[in-house]
Amino acid sequence: MGVVTTREIARTYWWLVLLRGIFALLFGIVAFVWPVWTAVLLVYLFGAYILIDGIMGVVLAFQERNVYTRWWLILLGGIIGIILGIIVFLSPLFTAIALIYLIAAWAIITGVIEVIAAFFVLTVAGREWALLLSGAISIILGIVMFRIPVASLLAFVWLIGVFAFIYGIVLLVRAVQFRALLKV
Repeated sequence: MGVVTTREIARTYWWLVLLRGIFALLFGIVAFVWPVWTAVLLVYLFGAYILIDGIMGVVLAFQERNVYTRWWLILLGGIIGIILGIIVFLSPLFTAIALIYLIAAWAIITGVIEVIAAFFVLTVAGREWALLLSGAISIILGIVMFRIPVASLLAFVWLIGVFAFIYGIVLLVRAVQFRALLKV
C-alpha cells in the first residue's frame, strides 16, 4: 500500500469536513438562540450515554461471569449506570443543576488547594503569584456557580456554542482548502 497524498485525502473527504463544519456552525447558532433547549438536549444525550453504558455493563457482566471472578463489580456498575440514566431522563433540570454544583465544588476545592500551595511553592521570583491568582479565580468561579446555577448553566451552553461556531468556521475553511487542492 502506497503513501496517501493530501490531494487524495482532499478528493475523498473534503465534503465530510464541510458537513462537520456546517453541523458545528448550526449547533453553535442553536446554542445561542435556544440555550435552554440546548442544555436539555445535552443532558438527555448524557443520560442516554449513561443508560446505554449501564445496559452494556450488565450484559458484559453476565457474559463474563464464568471468566472473571469479580463479575459482580461490572454488574453493580452497570446497574448504577442504568439507575442514573433513568434519573437523568426523569429529572433533566435536577441533573443539569447537580452537574453545575459539582463543577462549582470542584472549582472551589481546586482553588483553595492552589491558594494554599502558592504559599509553599518558592520560585526564583518569590511566592508563586500566578498560582495564587488562578486559585482565587477558581474560588470566585465556584462561588458564582453556587449562587447562580441556572445562569452558570446557560453560560456553559453559550461557551460550548462559541466553541462550536468557531470550530465550524475553521472546518469550513479547511473544506475550502481541500476543495482548492482538487483544482490544482
